[in-house]
Amino acid sequence: MDEIEALLGIRPVPGGRHPQFGTHNALLSLGPDTYLEVIARDPGLPAPRRGRLVDFADEQAARLVTWVLRVDDLATFVKDPSRSANGIGRIEGGSREQADGSLIEWQLTDPYAMPLDGAIPFLISWGDTTHPAKMVPAAGTLAGLRIEHPQPNRVRAALHTLKTSADAVEADKFRLIAKIETGDGVKLLV
Repeated sequence: MDEIEALLGIRPVPGGRHPQFGTHNALLSLGPDTYLEVIARDPGLPAPRRGRLVDFADEQAARLVTWVLRVDDLATFVKDPSRSANGIGRIEGGSREQADGSLIEWQLTDPYAMPLDGAIPFLISWGDTTHPAKMVPAAGTLAGLRIEHPQPNRVRAALHTLKTSADAVEADKFRLIAKIETGDGVKLLV
């Protein structure tokens, strides 16, 4: 959270806990329907059956791990065989208690799947829940997402089936780079 605050000039606000993933988060808005989620192991929660969604070793630097694509009708969207073939996993429910005690709920494809190292997003539908970007402070606007990957053609083909305009470029290893327009200029979050 300190790194994000230093880069974007605003501190992420605590969101809540995810007992099903063994994590907790903090959020900042990057537009009306886009947000940055800082997620970490929650030491106060037991490890879930599948393990913690994120559990980096202390020596690992903070980084963008993956991304999420919002879909209004998730069940219909993933019925397309070309989309389910991307390895995004089954649909499951999720929820978290917010700092004020209220509960927000969503449906998502398996966030543990991480197809192509996390270059392929998992999918989420917020249903009737207010979108998190509308509930947290704005840190800027997401102006672009660069996906670097050793297999950019596979990434592009999968992204095409998901109907997203994100692109991939060839690189030795997977990396996400978010371009964020702020009041202090363009910032890159890696």
